Amino acid sequence: MDKQIVVTGAAGFIGCNLARSLNALGFTNLVLVDDFSIPSKQKNLEGTTFTAQVHRDVFHEWLTEHGGEVEIIYHLGARTDTTEFNFRVLDSLNLSYTKAIWEICTGKQIPLLYASSAATYGLGEFGFSDTMTDIEQLKPLNPYGVSKQLFDMYAIREKQSPPAWVGLKFFNVYGPWEFHKGRMASVVLHAYRQIKETGRVKLFRSHIAEYKDGEQMRDFITVNDVVEVCLHIGAQITQYDTSFVSGIYNLGTGKARSFNDLAGAIFKALHLPPQIEYIDTPLDIRDKYQYYTQANMQKLRDAGYTKAFTNLEEGVQRYVDFLEANR
Repeated sequence: MDKQIVVTGAAGFIGCNLARSLNALGFTNLVLVDDFSIPSKQKNLEGTTFTAQVHRDVFHEWLTEHGGEVEIIYHLGARTDTTEFNFRVLDSLNLSYTKAIWEICTGKQIPLLYASSAATYGLGEFGFSDTMTDIEQLKPLNPYGVSKQLFDMYAIREKQSPPAWVGLKFFNVYGPWEFHKGRMASVVLHAYRQIKETGRVKLFRSHIAEYKDGEQMRDFITVNDVVEVCLHIGAQITQYDTSFVSGIYNLGTGKARSFNDLAGAIFKALHLPPQIEYIDTPLDIRDKYQYYTQANMQKLRDAGYTKAFTNLEEGVQRYVDFLEANR
C-alpha cells in the first residue's frame, strides 16, 4: 500500500490548492486534516479525492498511531488571523500544535514541511534574508507573527529533528479558493469585490515621506507558485536528496510591487479604467504597517528551484478570470 501524504489545513486556502494539485499529479493517497465543520470551507474540497479526513483536534493521536504509514506531512494548518491578540489561541493552534507534530515526526522519522510566515520579519528593519544565523533578532509586529517566529526558533535550536524538514516563510499569497478567509483574504480579492460593487478601489494613504500614496510595496506571489515550490521540496525531502539542506526558506517572488501596480492590474484584467481612492491607514495599525516587503530568494534558488515565478499582471489576470467564473 502506498504511504499516505498528510495535508493539514487542507480545507484552507493553500492547503486545498495543494490537495487539488496532488490529485492532478495522480496522488489520491491523501489524509486531509482540518476543522471540516466550518461551512465557508466546504466548497474548497469539492471534487478532491482522498483516503481519510481527520479532525485537527485528534490529529496528534491519529499521527501517533498511524505515523508509520505516512510519507510526508505538509503542515499548512494554523490560526492566520493577524488581528488575533489572544496568544493562548495562537499558542494552542500554531506553536504548541506544531511542536507536537515535530516531535512525532522526529520519533516516526517522517519528513515535515511547515508554513512559517513573512510576518516574522516585522517592519523589515533587519532585512528579508532567510539565513538562520540572525533569526532571533527579528521583531514580528503581531502575535500571529510571534507564534511563527517562536516555532522557527524552536526548529533551529532542536537537536532532535525529523529526517528532513523545511519551514517556508510565505509572503503575500493570493489566488483561488480564499473566499472563506474574510478580512484575512488577499488584497486582490478585496479590491476585486470593491471594483465590482463600486467601480473604485480604496488603498491606504502613505503616512511617511519616503513613499507616495499607494506606492507601499509587497512581494505578491500566486498560490499556484506556492504549491509548485511545496511539491518540488516535498519530492526532494521524501527522496532524501542529500543535496537539499533542511531549514527555513523564503517563499515570495523576490520582486516587490506597489499596491498601485496591483490595483492597476485588476482594473486592466476587468477592462476598466483605474479609479483609486486613498484613505488614511487606521490609527490602530498605522505604527505597525509595513511599507515594503521583498523576499530574498537566493537560498531557494541555490537549493535547486529553477522555475520562474508568475509576474503580477499575469497572476492577477488568471485570478480575476477565476473570480469572474466563480462569482
